[in-house]
Amino acid sequence: MRSYSFFAIFLLCLALLLIDILAFYWLLSITQPLTSTLLKTSIYAAFWIFTIGLITSILILKVRMELVAPERQQLLISRLYGLTVSSFIPKLIFVVVISILYFTNFAFSEKESVIVIPLIGVFSGFLPFFVILYAVFSAVYRFKVYHIKLKCDVLPENFKGLRIVHISDLHLGSFNFKYHILERAIKKINHLKPDFIFFTGDLVNNFAWELRGWDSVLSQLSAKQGKYAVLGNHDYGDYSQWPTKDEKRINFENIQDFYQKIDFKLLMNEAERFQYTNEHMAIIGVENWGNPPFKQYGDLQKALENVHDISFKILLSHDPSHWREEVVHHTNIALTLSGHTHGMQAGINFKTKKWSPIKYKYEHWAGLYKEANQYLYVTRGLGWMGFPGRLGMRPEITFIELSKK
Repeated sequence: MRSYSFFAIFLLCLALLLIDILAFYWLLSITQPLTSTLLKTSIYAAFWIFTIGLITSILILKVRMELVAPERQQLLISRLYGLTVSSFIPKLIFVVVISILYFTNFAFSEKESVIVIPLIGVFSGFLPFFVILYAVFSAVYRFKVYHIKLKCDVLPENFKGLRIVHISDLHLGSFNFKYHILERAIKKINHLKPDFIFFTGDLVNNFAWELRGWDSVLSQLSAKQGKYAVLGNHDYGDYSQWPTKDEKRINFENIQDFYQKIDFKLLMNEAERFQYTNEHMAIIGVENWGNPPFKQYGDLQKALENVHDISFKILLSHDPSHWREEVVHHTNIALTLSGHTHGMQAGINFKTKKWSPIKYKYEHWAGLYKEANQYLYVTRGLGWMGFPGRLGMRPEITFIELSKK
């Protein structure tokens, strides 16, 4: 788990205070037309009570993190993220919008400026605040099924109509043992009656103790032919300080053993051959492979050793960066399934249009991609990490139906 020093928390609080001072400066300007001294005083008092309360809450959370067990620390960190984003982003937008309006108010008459600018300013502050509240308290668990139909030349005849559910990035520690929430997603998945369920990594945030009690929930997942999984970057315990190497190793082994409890086959740089009548397909799984600073545990060539003779292959690889570097145009793998990006848990999805700031870091970050006859699908993830919400990037269950061209 990432550690936050008191100095880092101090800088965070200082940034919040500075943006609040700017916001208050503009608040004084837009409330100037108000004639009631009592009303203005009440607004100003409420503003600073909220600011002081927020900074105090962040400092208290930091102190509590030093005193509580690791199980509670993740919850406190997510609350810290939530408090910070819900305060900082709306006020930043408010300051920017009001500044632009006041410095370009030549577009309005003096009378219009007195009325229009305060209204737009207040709206620009409150709208993102309520949007963030919706993202945190509603959208984060509004599971969405994406239906994808793929036509593939090399798909064997007997595998036409194959139904696949692809999920990724559960980050179970973020659910804080709220088993009933994920059970809603499991019901949606089972209702799809998939032949295969593929999970592409980040089962936990860091620790094996996050898995406590989840075996009885995830074992409910049902697939006619099989359930397969690979590891993600968070499953190795690399983001924590361990007293000894043995403790890290035991944590990692416990995470691997969990897959047996839920009847998933964990693929560690290996492949499974699946036969129906006289035709075959290969399910390949590699350990996490990402561009630095992410580790490259994956060994695709090792995983392919025993399935070169099979024409139709599906690869499970957590990080979509792997597709460009080692898969597309380098192999004949027909379909690669990845996760990792979460769609940044923030962006725009409208019909066929999608956008997120994460696109400037990852070439392939959400949805379906195709080059020549090779496909990559990147899911937006089922859980969350860091910011405890989703803005325009609902948690995803991907349902893929395969057919032949």
